[in-house]
Amino acid sequence: MKKILNNPEHYVDEMLEGLVAAHPEYYRLHGDGGKVVARAKPGKDGKVGIVTGGGSGHLPVFTGYVGTGLLDACAIGDVFSSPSAEQMADAIRVADSAAGVLRLYGNYGGDVMNFDMAGELVEFEDITCSTVLLADDVASAPREEHEKRRGVAGMVYAFKMAGAAAEEGRDLEGVTAVAQKAADACRSIGAALSPCTVPQAGKPTFEIADDEMEMGMGIHGEPGVWRGKLQTADQIAGEMMDRLLADMPISSGDRVSVMVNSLGATPPEELYILYRTVKARLEDAGATIVMPLVGRYATSMEMAGASFTLCKLDEELESLLQAPCDCAFWRVG
Repeated sequence: MKKILNNPEHYVDEMLEGLVAAHPEYYRLHGDGGKVVARAKPGKDGKVGIVTGGGSGHLPVFTGYVGTGLLDACAIGDVFSSPSAEQMADAIRVADSAAGVLRLYGNYGGDVMNFDMAGELVEFEDITCSTVLLADDVASAPREEHEKRRGVAGMVYAFKMAGAAAEEGRDLEGVTAVAQKAADACRSIGAALSPCTVPQAGKPTFEIADDEMEMGMGIHGEPGVWRGKLQTADQIAGEMMDRLLADMPISSGDRVSVMVNSLGATPPEELYILYRTVKARLEDAGATIVMPLVGRYATSMEMAGASFTLCKLDEELESLLQAPCDCAFWRVG
């Protein structure tokens, strides 16, 4: 294992310490365990709070999107491990300003279980919560079993749109409805070229030959839909778009935002090569692309590969997408 670290057991704690030290205008650590990140300047009184949580190793997801017009707090676990229920409850508490709190996170068993437990803990403190799960990975389950799908980069769109709705002053029911609409509007798929290494494990999460790739692999190394010889950029992008458009058809006149995302190691140059095909396919379908996102938005440590997310917009979602937001990793307006 080659990583820049001290003790693998302290990897996440030291990362969070450095994150907050580098960006004190955005982030502060909260809670006894130091694994809850909250906004440096809390939202105004009476604003609906939005929290997320999940394992470390995915920056900017999850902690990076704490900020104005985005999230109010995040509970972060060890690399690829769920935070505890108490850490999630701490995140809910710090995000609450008497208007209720939306729990907005990916569809993973440990996160679901612990956020449910956290909700039970704060019920005794008269904090009202709602939940929206992201399940946008089309490779992880067929459309008729969409509730089993994993949540991946589509959560970035949900964070943005729900955060904008909360900043507008919408109530918990309204913010939750926006988050659910955003979640339902997103479809994602990834392709991996190499594994990553969890520091505490000290070895790659899976093995793959230098001349191979895996289509549909999850962000923790979950199995994809096929493994085979590495294809060209146009072939990879073409199949990824085929799978996304088969699940969520795009018609002439549709307005769509698209994210071409690095899983960690893929450089911007290669993402832009992929984006050529994405843009051509959407324009061939008669769609208009709104605010395309090309870069590192949801990663998996140093995994090489990319993911695509399509978010089909209506007038409300487009307005919320383009509303101002500000965090250390993303600024709009």
